[in-house]
Amino acid sequence: MNDVSYKRIYQSQEYLSSLGDVRYRALFGGYSLAIDNTVFAMVAKGELYLRVCEESAPYQVKHAASLLTLFKRGRPILLNYYRVDESLWRDPQTLVHLSSFSLQAARQEKVQRQHEKRLKDLPNITCHLEVMLMEAGISTQEELRALGAQQAWLRIRKKKKYLSVKLLYALEGAIAGAHEATLPVQRRQELTDWHNSLPAVFGNPSD
Repeated sequence: MNDVSYKRIYQSQEYLSSLGDVRYRALFGGYSLAIDNTVFAMVAKGELYLRVCEESAPYQVKHAASLLTLFKRGRPILLNYYRVDESLWRDPQTLVHLSSFSLQAARQEKVQRQHEKRLKDLPNITCHLEVMLMEAGISTQEELRALGAQQAWLRIRKKKKYLSVKLLYALEGAIAGAHEATLPVQRRQELTDWHNSLPAVFGNPSD
């Protein structure tokens, strides 16, 4: 860690101690600051950045606070954290107030994420299939159910040239909450007929 970042982290820990025990760790060439394992701020090149949230938006707009840009594998990444300028450092009460907003928003988002079930929590959805679905623009169980197995299959097909009918069964089973092998015979046949009726351009392989 360079000296300028260390000094800023130490200063942040001192100023924000009333919020809790502020801990840091290296991240993307900078350092994340967290309380109770909830990241609410970043330090990069000797500057403190607070997590953007609805409550702090008026301050950020009024002071034209710049956002944090870090680099990962040589590529710039714009993060949703705004810079704490020197005038804010000279106003510790406001700094703590804004930091508390960032921490609260980060905690709320963390709780929300914990309650959201991933696609791979559904039957038949492996990590690989979850990635395929997300690449096709389907990132939640609700989106998958709303689309249905056939439309989801078609979306994946836009990214992958060859898809088997078994993947269609897997998607149908995931939506129904059952293993693909337990699909009703009639529904399986309907899916098979639909799959086989697709234009030849789809290049459907046989199983």
